[in-house]
Amino acid sequence: MIIGVPKEIKNNENRVGLTPAGVAELRKHGHTLLVQAGAGGGSGFDDADYEQAGAQLLPTIADVYGQADMIIKVKEPIAEEYPLIKENQLLFTYFHFASGEALTHAMIERKAICLAYETVELPNRALPLLIPMSEVAGRMAPQEGAKYLEKPLKGRGILLGGVPGVKPAHVLVLGAGIVGTQAAKVAAGLGAQVTIMDINLNRLRELDDFMPKNVVTQYSNEYNIREAIKTTDLVVGAVLIPGAKAPHLITRDMLKTMRPGTVLVDVAVDQGGCIETCRPTTHEDPTFIIDDVVHYCVANMPGAVPYTSTLALTNATLPYAVKLANLGWQAACRQDAALRLGLNVVHGEVVYKGVAEAWGLPLVDVAHVLEPVTA
Repeated sequence: MIIGVPKEIKNNENRVGLTPAGVAELRKHGHTLLVQAGAGGGSGFDDADYEQAGAQLLPTIADVYGQADMIIKVKEPIAEEYPLIKENQLLFTYFHFASGEALTHAMIERKAICLAYETVELPNRALPLLIPMSEVAGRMAPQEGAKYLEKPLKGRGILLGGVPGVKPAHVLVLGAGIVGTQAAKVAAGLGAQVTIMDINLNRLRELDDFMPKNVVTQYSNEYNIREAIKTTDLVVGAVLIPGAKAPHLITRDMLKTMRPGTVLVDVAVDQGGCIETCRPTTHEDPTFIIDDVVHYCVANMPGAVPYTSTLALTNATLPYAVKLANLGWQAACRQDAALRLGLNVVHGEVVYKGVAEAWGLPLVDVAHVLEPVTA
């Protein structure tokens, strides 16, 4: 199979879809790797590294899309890439269709095979291709929140961990999944007083067993959230419904009950956000203020630490990429139920329930698109 790795062109996205080690592994299986010149530069991988691993370097993104059977990326294609995508071309990347109506319709129109990292799901409900970036984003959330709590950046002017004789900041984490757990661990490690909320009591019991004493668990409901935000300095939104829009747990009217300079970090923004007033921002212009509350809503947080993120992502995606390349997407998805759940849009048809519901589109049974082609 001919596999293409284009340079990411989303604002300040420095990750790359495949490391040189990933290229070498796919070459070992006999596949042709086409990498756009400069694609790995932001992550610390030179063109020479890719050439040494066996890749062919191409000068433009159009060259990569034009020749590849499968595209391996990090972020969803943006408008400039839509015309480059070919019918029947396999795109293996993050899509987050439930928060991108224009993207959804564009991929339907292009009749590509869109296999989304974020909906590949194991029998135990784990999301193996989302977990590494969730770990990165979760650990970054308190770090970014601590920065924007500083007064010059319009925050409350409070140090997350406090000092002897001065209380630490209070951090509220909404969601006790991968992102929320990592955020709570880092915030607690920095000395903050942390409350983590979720609707899964079993998960809260698990956290209560291993979290440090400055982390407390609380059941998540509107009343408890409304009460907590009155005295919270930093809120981390970490709610995920795989492949679907995140629910709004903090609404516009709640902002007026928060103290001026409170910081909101909505890690769920790429799935529509769990804070009603959040909208996607970029590393170039990461925050905005509503009702004196600072909103940090960067949709590609891990892109700020691309070396770590690219390595972590390739570690997770490479075995699936090898399977797709070796068997072809239909056979691979027939054999692997987790990979099959990654199919979102195929040949102009929506095959993932969360995407169809988000935009009121007809849902086609994924078994239909997996039927082997007969002569």
